Amino acid sequence: MLPTPTKFTLVAGAGEGQTPLNAFDRALLEARAGNVNLIRVSSILPPGAEYVEELTLPPGALVPVAYGATTSTTPGDRIAAAVAVGIPEEGFGVIMEYSGHTSRQEAERIIRQMVEEAFATRRLELKKYMVRAVEHQVVRTGAVFAGILLWY
Repeated sequence: MLPTPTKFTLVAGAGEGQTPLNAFDRALLEARAGNVNLIRVSSILPPGAEYVEELTLPPGALVPVAYGATTSTTPGDRIAAAVAVGIPEEGFGVIMEYSGHTSRQEAERIIRQMVEEAFATRRLELKKYMVRAVEHQVVRTGAVFAGILLWY
């Protein structure tokens, strides 16, 4: 059985590279999520998980993360990624991820609606809302990444 994470943080970054993967790697590094192995998880924040401004992650660690990301090879494209978490008074939180060819403001608007719908579906009352988003205008090959890193 895997342990349940007890800490979380929200990160976001953008990057340019020679290839989409290199651009994504730079976005991860800018977001402070590089040099580890990300394990993509679905969107539930464990009950009692504590928010921390920054996590100290050992290189090569296996890190659970819910994230949105996109890349583009079209110069001038505007791309954005956002993550948000809604937290009720008690119990688990709900994480949502979004990315697309849009502005940061539009990504933040869309993700807020996503969290509100998730809470309504679960009949939970939203007590705390946190969001992190990033926007990038592509020069050659660009990427954006926004994630909620979970840790122990």
